[in-house]
Amino acid sequence: MRSVHWLRPTYLTGAACLMLTISTTQAQEKQDITFEQAFKGKPSNITVALPAVKGWADSEHFIELRGKQAYSVDARTGKSEIYTAPVGGPHVDIHDNDVFYTGNDGKEIQLTNDKDQEKNPTLSPDGKYVAFTRNNDLYSVEIATKKETRYTNDGTDVIYNGWASWVYYEEILGRPTHYRAFWWSPDSKNIAYMHFDDTKVPVFPIYSEKGQHGYLENTRYPKAGDPNPAVKLGVVPVTGGATVWADFNEKDDQYFGMPFWTADSKSLWIQWMNRDQNNLKIYSINPASGVKKEIYDEKQKTWIDWFDAVPFLDNNKGFLLQSDKTGWSQLYLHNMDGSLKKQLTAGNWTVKEVLEIDQKNEVIYFTARKESSARFDLYKVSLRNGAMTRLTNGNYNNVINMAPGGKYFITTYSNLSSPSKMALVDNNGKVIRELGDSKGSAFDQFNVAKTELRTYKTRDGLELPMTITMPVHMQPGKKYPILISIYGGPNAGTVYDTWKWSNMQQWWAQEGVIQVAIDNRSSGHLGKTGMNYIHRKLGIYEIEDYIDATKWLREQPWADTNKVCMTGGSFGGYMTCMALTYGADVFNYGMANFAVTDWQLYDSHYTERYMDTPADNPDGYKATAVMTYADKYKGLIRITHGTMDDNVHMQNCIQLIDKFENLNKHFEFMLYPGERHGWGGLKSVHSNQESWRFIYNNLLDKSFPAVFGK
Repeated sequence: MRSVHWLRPTYLTGAACLMLTISTTQAQEKQDITFEQAFKGKPSNITVALPAVKGWADSEHFIELRGKQAYSVDARTGKSEIYTAPVGGPHVDIHDNDVFYTGNDGKEIQLTNDKDQEKNPTLSPDGKYVAFTRNNDLYSVEIATKKETRYTNDGTDVIYNGWASWVYYEEILGRPTHYRAFWWSPDSKNIAYMHFDDTKVPVFPIYSEKGQHGYLENTRYPKAGDPNPAVKLGVVPVTGGATVWADFNEKDDQYFGMPFWTADSKSLWIQWMNRDQNNLKIYSINPASGVKKEIYDEKQKTWIDWFDAVPFLDNNKGFLLQSDKTGWSQLYLHNMDGSLKKQLTAGNWTVKEVLEIDQKNEVIYFTARKESSARFDLYKVSLRNGAMTRLTNGNYNNVINMAPGGKYFITTYSNLSSPSKMALVDNNGKVIRELGDSKGSAFDQFNVAKTELRTYKTRDGLELPMTITMPVHMQPGKKYPILISIYGGPNAGTVYDTWKWSNMQQWWAQEGVIQVAIDNRSSGHLGKTGMNYIHRKLGIYEIEDYIDATKWLREQPWADTNKVCMTGGSFGGYMTCMALTYGADVFNYGMANFAVTDWQLYDSHYTERYMDTPADNPDGYKATAVMTYADKYKGLIRITHGTMDDNVHMQNCIQLIDKFENLNKHFEFMLYPGERHGWGGLKSVHSNQESWRFIYNNLLDKSFPAVFGK
């Protein structure tokens, strides 16, 4: 459940005040979407696809897919020609457990041929080698000769080389790594990798019902307070030989974050953090000796998040860090010895990420939530004088695709009431030309639910955003059910001023459901300052913020106070369970999917970041457990879980169900055999239909339409 910093909104929203300005006659002139358009994919032409831009071929040409053919488009002139090289350049893939390489000529070459499975093949920067793991050991293969080099020999079911232990994959290195824990040096002469020892990490058994006798899948999973994997960081020459280990004691209770090679390959920088996660250091490691030197040291009273990137300037002129130590994420320029050279940005607003560094002109391009916490814009800041310029215009949210070097960028821009458009812009903010408009030819022929971004106030005076979609055929005096869709995790807001069309959302607006998305104080709108509230009591401030927002909703003349429902998955499932227990006087219904119910049952790194250990904070763990408030439950909750969820174990919902049963509470429960943390395929079809049935039966007081079963 690694915090995802910038999630897309769950729902688009519409405003009662806008809705009521449309006369009944005008509404009757337009049409509603049909069931086939909402659920079966039948085109409506309300919106259309934007150009499929797939990155940049170079600083002057972007790549666009038109059907199955790729084209190189000249940014200045718009002239296009067929792009024959593989999109994204040479690449490697796995087919039938073996490694295959595709070069610029488009020809595929098989590099390995054995019965064992290779994982995470990664091309060296010079394009000559491919590194991969096999049976928890690290290897490479030379493309020209297909010669393999084996770097490690101690891989077992608890020892992993270049393959991440579960908690590192999920919480530190991140899911996009696919468990990869090795990194090429820029000069392709060395490979850094992590060595994991899971021997002392407790085993959590996950039961599968398959076959006559079933079986157990035993996962090394450290829950809050448990022993973590022992980790060490090593560097090995591409040609093979002994690994040089960084000068740390692997038995210390510590974490290592993503490492970064310096541009000259002479040093490997590693992030280190204590178990309490309130002290982050960066060390420079000598690849030849393993000797470490402290470069950076940051402490905070609550917790510190890992750096996703440490961009280096050319010629050892320094490096950038994006720190929230002041309460807001800002950019800092440091000298290579770690000393602070200058703070580049400042204020009560949030830098999202650095996209490009123009080394020649000493300009940094970055995105930030400065004009509004609900929108992202692109900016540039001068390394010479600190002058900052906004490059995107208007009250729009921007998704940026930056050209190498920063001469051009493509922005996909929109807001809640304006369908997405795409434009090519130069690095002075001048629009070169519009590339696309997602507003379809039939947009004005439909009763499209309009959108409104509102704010609400918490009981302690904070102002936070929410969005509301009102029914498209509202009748004066009639009260409507409210469906609140949330996630709620730290720094993972869902309320943004951006367009996201959903035929399904439109369907519920036609059926008479008020659809709401709410962000709490830890969602990112108030920076790290807002997140710090939740330390040692993860979930309490969040659910109270949702209660405050929902109390305002319930006071509105169009709200049916007997039909207020929350839904969410994972952390959103936890929030839903808290809504129906802790907030039982405000929320009547809930659909909780693969939910945490007690933070003692979740993994060490994520949980302790916010809660400390159960031994250090027993009162906080009790206060944030759903079971503590189960006796208050009086509505109706639908609980779902996959039986083989290796992230939020089904143990969570079983313990809540046990408590409900002992209290003689009525609830609904649906398990999904063999499914993990979420599901697709036929199980998804069933799960969606049961959720829709729940909405019809409980919020709309209607029978589930037979058309859904066809």
